[in-house]
Amino acid sequence: MKLLVTGGAGYIGSVVSAQLLDAGHEVVVLDDLSTGHEDAVPAGAQLVQGTLRDAAFGVLDGAGFDAVLHFAAKSLVGESVEKPGLYWDKNLGESLALLDAMRRAGVDRIVFSSTAATYGEPESTPILETDPTRPTNPYGASKLAIDATLTEFARLYGIGAVSLRYFNVAGSHGAQGERHAVETHLIPNVLKVALGERESVQMFGEDYPTADGTCVRDYVHVIDLGNAHLLALDACEPGRHQIFNLGSGSGYSVREVIEVCREVTGHPIPAVVSPRRPGDPAVLIASSEKIQSQLGWKPERDLRTMVSDAWAFIQR
Repeated sequence: MKLLVTGGAGYIGSVVSAQLLDAGHEVVVLDDLSTGHEDAVPAGAQLVQGTLRDAAFGVLDGAGFDAVLHFAAKSLVGESVEKPGLYWDKNLGESLALLDAMRRAGVDRIVFSSTAATYGEPESTPILETDPTRPTNPYGASKLAIDATLTEFARLYGIGAVSLRYFNVAGSHGAQGERHAVETHLIPNVLKVALGERESVQMFGEDYPTADGTCVRDYVHVIDLGNAHLLALDACEPGRHQIFNLGSGSGYSVREVIEVCREVTGHPIPAVVSPRRPGDPAVLIASSEKIQSQLGWKPERDLRTMVSDAWAFIQR
């Protein structure tokens, strides 16, 4: 298939682009490089630099594309609270431009990289696709609005769409890995201590109602995540928008993550306990039973593999 990957110069988009190439597909990456890296685009993929508003239709029109995989987005929760207009403009606004370009160009399949932040603070865990969606920040709200738009485009224009919702992604795939200008994710920040770039890692609270007192979060290896996107491509059905969660089903605590990082790196990695952050739930885990039963996906790589692969990449 000929596939357009938006945001393919970013972390997850670049990994999925590489996996698509490995599977024998033709890949074109559309990225404005505002947060992505040109050298992250895998060899064999064509890079078009531009925004979805300015370039999507020109890329898609008459070019014989079979589907789109949509990763381009702003994704910092804190920034979304400070600059909500930016997130509505870049996430929802540019996604609308992409969907309109697809409609005009006759491309009728899309896999969307959504987020479990659409659920907000859950009433119970693991989170199911049928649970209420009550995002607590503009990032999650903008992604939920895109999901609603996909439902409408499926109903009105007959596109086939699949949204994948997940929490934390870790690990690497060869030359593709995680490198953000502003790093908010736990594993790379812990590994930066082992690299000597930070003195210690912060644990926000140790009195949660969990086994070791620290927050429990869901993690999925980026390769497993990419495999889900490839399966979702084949699951796109005309006139239907499907939503699947991706999760480990059990999760890992902050202490567990730090301890595995110590074991993998051989570094003591000092940890400092700080006060709880407002709004941090004790446990966030997504159920992946639906995608396992319907598409046959399941996470195969554990936390140690995620950390080992991330450590190998960050040392480069």
